[in-house]
Amino acid sequence: ASSSGFTLLAAALLALLGAAVIAGLAAALPDTLYTDGPAAELEIASMPYLTVKKRQGSVAADSTTPDTSANVTLTLFGTLPVKTVRAVSTERRTVQVCGTPFGVKLFSDGALVVAFSDRYTALGSENPAKAAGLRLGDLIVSANGRPVRSNEDLTAAIQAAGGAPLTVVYRRSGARHTATLTPTADENGHYKAGVWVRDSGAGIGTMSFVDSQRGTFAGLGHSISDADTGADLTLLSGEIVPVTITGCIRGAAGSPGELRGEFAASPVAGTVLANDAAGVYGSYTGSCTAPALPVANLQEVTPGEAELWTTVLGTTAQPYTIQVERVTMTGSDPNRNLLIRVTDKRLLDATGGVVQGMSGSPIVQNGRLAAVLTHVLVNDPSRGYAIFATTMLEKADAVASSK
Repeated sequence: ASSSGFTLLAAALLALLGAAVIAGLAAALPDTLYTDGPAAELEIASMPYLTVKKRQGSVAADSTTPDTSANVTLTLFGTLPVKTVRAVSTERRTVQVCGTPFGVKLFSDGALVVAFSDRYTALGSENPAKAAGLRLGDLIVSANGRPVRSNEDLTAAIQAAGGAPLTVVYRRSGARHTATLTPTADENGHYKAGVWVRDSGAGIGTMSFVDSQRGTFAGLGHSISDADTGADLTLLSGEIVPVTITGCIRGAAGSPGELRGEFAASPVAGTVLANDAAGVYGSYTGSCTAPALPVANLQEVTPGEAELWTTVLGTTAQPYTIQVERVTMTGSDPNRNLLIRVTDKRLLDATGGVVQGMSGSPIVQNGRLAAVLTHVLVNDPSRGYAIFATTMLEKADAVASSK
């Protein structure tokens, strides 16, 4: 009896283990996948043990237009059903893959709170902005009904109030708030709010791709944020210009490196239309001689060797070998779809691996644009994260549609 009981327990444990494996695989698969071939031929490159279950039975003989999408069931080794997904057949896109440096100049849609300045009096320290409830990273958009687009706008509104309370409208974490701010006069009779604000930002990044057919560009793979507060800059306007990389501060464990460059005096190459969590996007007006490559569907990206196209000196991108260590098709952070490791000795010798300014560098695998570099691992500069190129292409398309 004990032998049969052990057998039943082992069988139950195996069943639970199998169910957990199936559930884990299902969670790793998105609900919709895109392919440029028939749905029945869908393959998951990072999960070769999953295959599409062929549909059985009859098919209508009078169909004249093939279905461009279908529900298909992915099975483990052709037997155990894992998940039914929607496979959408669509024409594969081609873009010009860059890897070249560019400079970004952004002007914020408001005045970003970046620091506080307390005043010390006989009564102690005072700070009108803090007293009103403002915090670092808040974006002031109006004061006493007057739009605030710059530092000068906020200063003018404070002086015009003459010491009377101002109604300040600001945005925090995407929500709109109102506060009452009462400035105090300094020893010269000038009214102060006790706050430092910033209305613009600039930086160097890497151009990911240009879609010449739609006249759009995509870069960085993440948003441009304020260096002091980490808050994303809410875009009012922006432009991009060519950059020449002049040197590099090497990355080391605990100390991320950085590309150094000079903004070119040449004409503006494009207009920034979106500063998004998935990158910087806009209309492109410059010349582009970058090679055109097809964009990989996310299920085609797999662990293994790939190339990182980036520029560490001058203006011309070079391919460097990397290893894709992990591919995540689902997850809460799209900027970390891939974990990559730099294996090319030339790049490791030049930069130590991934450094700031390389964000946006395209990753090419099997002759297709697979992903775009986004972040470096601070404790291991040879490794970094990347976002799927398809995600950035969708964002670029949305920008093109809104122009």
